[in-house]
Amino acid sequence: MSASAQGVEMPPVEELDRLEADQCAGALAPLFEGVPRFVARLVAARPFGSSEGLFAQAREIARWMPEDEQIELVDAHPRLGAPPGSVSAFSYREQGFDRDAADVAAEDERRQIGSELTRLNAVYEGRFGFRFCIFVAGRSRADLLQVLREALKAERGSELVRAVAAAVDIAEDRYLGSRGR
Repeated sequence: MSASAQGVEMPPVEELDRLEADQCAGALAPLFEGVPRFVARLVAARPFGSSEGLFAQAREIARWMPEDEQIELVDAHPRLGAPPGSVSAFSYREQGFDRDAADVAAEDERRQIGSELTRLNAVYEGRFGFRFCIFVAGRSRADLLQVLREALKAERGSELVRAVAAAVDIAEDRYLGSRGR
């Protein structure tokens, strides 16, 4: 379910720049799964001037904020393959729950992939200490299994950098999608 499918349209950047801080934070929070410390830093960095400016600031802040806040940003995203009822409306659409086939074969495959994603998520979190976060929109869950397996071979530092960048990429896609691109 996209923001526009829910009848929610994100304000243009010009409006975000003019809003009171708490209103701006409320508008930006859904893009970043509600992470308050990150959103507060981002709101304080206004004016953005453009969507490019907004997400350039978001990337810069995310890159340089303390590691515990980076992990908070990454961990705010649901686990890959999390149950449909446990994810935000944005994640529901991004993880493909809105377009899954209802036939028995598809359901069986979805369960198998879900089990493997659950197992690999646990291995990943045990190894790195934070959730696997990746821009999933448009990718099948089967494809994401391989991506997650490959990520398990990475070093922790580079994986955290990648996951933080993915969190901002996801937010940017959400924003642009809600604005009709």
